[in-house]
Amino acid sequence: MTLIPAIPLADLAATAARGLHDLTGSVATVTAVAPGRVNLIGEHIDYCDGFVMPFAIDRYVVIAATPNGRREARIGSGLGESATINLGAPVERGEPKWANYVRGVIRGFQDRGFEVPGFDAWIVSSVPMGAGLSSSAALECATATLLEGLVGTQLSNRDRALLCQKAEHTFAGVPCGIMDQFASTFGQRDRLVLIDCRSGEPTLVPFTDPALTVIIANTNVHHELTDGGYAARRKNTEDGLAAIGKSSWREVSMADVESRWERLGDPVNRRGRHVVGEIARTVAAAKALEAGDIEALGPLMAASHDSLRDDFEVSCPELDTMVTIARDIGRHGGVIGARMTGGGFGGSTVTLCDSARAEEIATVLESRYHAATGIRPEIFASRPSAGAHRLDTMGPG
Repeated sequence: MTLIPAIPLADLAATAARGLHDLTGSVATVTAVAPGRVNLIGEHIDYCDGFVMPFAIDRYVVIAATPNGRREARIGSGLGESATINLGAPVERGEPKWANYVRGVIRGFQDRGFEVPGFDAWIVSSVPMGAGLSSSAALECATATLLEGLVGTQLSNRDRALLCQKAEHTFAGVPCGIMDQFASTFGQRDRLVLIDCRSGEPTLVPFTDPALTVIIANTNVHHELTDGGYAARRKNTEDGLAAIGKSSWREVSMADVESRWERLGDPVNRRGRHVVGEIARTVAAAKALEAGDIEALGPLMAASHDSLRDDFEVSCPELDTMVTIARDIGRHGGVIGARMTGGGFGGSTVTLCDSARAEEIATVLESRYHAATGIRPEIFASRPSAGAHRLDTMGPG
């Protein structure tokens, strides 16, 4: 079977509870979960006041925890070495590196005046890491949801997402937009999350047709968004907007970019063309879904990928290969549209297809991609799933 099945959420929670018990002998009193996400369309425009349309996937970060009566958090996981975080002072960055996502969220609670109690925790995850599926946002949002339970508060979805976004900025050094944390927080079953990144308003778009499936293909080419590529693209968009002289990319037309093409210079002009075009494509895709015009999504997804490859330059040969294979399968083979998803420089592609042919399509993607690259991809299907939430208390199982 090519499509990798999801691990049931209850099984992940039981594994986390057992990990906590094995680590400390404690029984979990709070268990929090948050999903990764894929973006159907609208890439690299969440920090440009654009529209994006992600959804929460059925792959989760799960944290089982209990208070420990100390002034420290002791956290174990399958993510790497364990971490101990001093809670007796404002939390700062430290080692191990992966725990900075947790540290940043804890600091966000401290900055809001909450006294975070000492706790022991164990983290498990079914979100592929480095695959462009927002494993970091899932960890952040699960941590925030956990801390809400530990301190006895309930943040709004918006406040939780923004706190986690700030944690990624300040503790992980990634100047991300709001998409990842909003998708992980606002996600609902059978709903895409159309986010207006200027107003910060999410709108849930129905995705209820069981005849449609989204295949996510992890190329197993991993990226590192802190290496400067992401930040450089963001600065390009800021420089372009400043040169055009408008307050928001939402006010910029394609004619504005083209009339200033030489003045903007390369690559800023091409970055601007992507931003304006991708905003328009995302709006068009949302309208097509609302109208039930599924076939209109294929050309929009194709144009999005081509723009990310040529104008924004965040694709890579492996992503292009996976998308090309999906395009070659074509509509007659059950594929509606395909594109890269996430920050790029590796990661995953997303393929919208007929559910009845999903396994067949995944088999072709896997075999042809391996033949072309020598790399075995990880391929699974997901429909929109529930966002961050807490589970009932459970013991070690």
